[in-house]
Amino acid sequence: MISRRLTASLSAAATTRAALKALRTRPPGGPDRWRRVNFAGRDVDLYGGPAVAAGLVAGAAALAARPRAAAGLAVLGAGACGAYDDVRGAGDPRRGFGAHLRALRAGEVTSGAVKLFGVSAAGLAAGALLKERPVDKVLAGVVVAGTAHLVNLVDVRPGRAAATVLALGAPGLLRAEPGATLAAAAMGAAAAVLPDDARGRTMLGDTGAHALGAALGAAIAAGNGRTGLAAHAAGLVAAAACGGTVSRVAASGPRGAAG
Repeated sequence: MISRRLTASLSAAATTRAALKALRTRPPGGPDRWRRVNFAGRDVDLYGGPAVAAGLVAGAAALAARPRAAAGLAVLGAGACGAYDDVRGAGDPRRGFGAHLRALRAGEVTSGAVKLFGVSAAGLAAGALLKERPVDKVLAGVVVAGTAHLVNLVDVRPGRAAATVLALGAPGLLRAEPGATLAAAAMGAAAAVLPDDARGRTMLGDTGAHALGAALGAAIAAGNGRTGLAAHAAGLVAAAACGGTVSRVAASGPRGAAG
């Protein structure tokens, strides 16, 4: 069991670093496509997002077929929706579920709305693979999607999202399989990108924050029974309802090197 967790963590970390290097060497579409301005007004790249997504998929390869498929659905689905928002939502000042749902009621489909429903669908699909009973499937889906959203909420300063995944993933290493292996993979990818993220060399963007969060959520869902799932789901729904406060608290902590 320990060797599987170690393999997952090392595979995720090594693949994340390799993907980061490859993207910097030959960025698809040219470097300008991957350049963004961070909170401090500095130019950073978005390579961290797809790099951690690749690392997470590699780390999940240590799992059996069903949880591996669940992790893949969660990571790739949430990451793809985040990537869509990174590209189409750049410059859109609207934040939070409420703003995008109001736009949807007015007939406008924003990239944020696509992300909201897409990540939710990916979470429910992953939950359906991780659990057997209908109620547990739904609760697991809420946990996967909710954790993806939570990690994105704290991704407001360099290093916050990756550090959150490391902190929240650590208890999962003591859980039953496959949750422990999924936690190890999430932590490996987060640890690999954290130095560059904290120094302001790269940013995760919605792609990486949602991918990391979905993987962590899958680990939590896989490692808990119904009571634990319900408790986590309630906490995540509360965090989403207070999303602005969560982001403000995350932004008020110690400033990274980019600050």
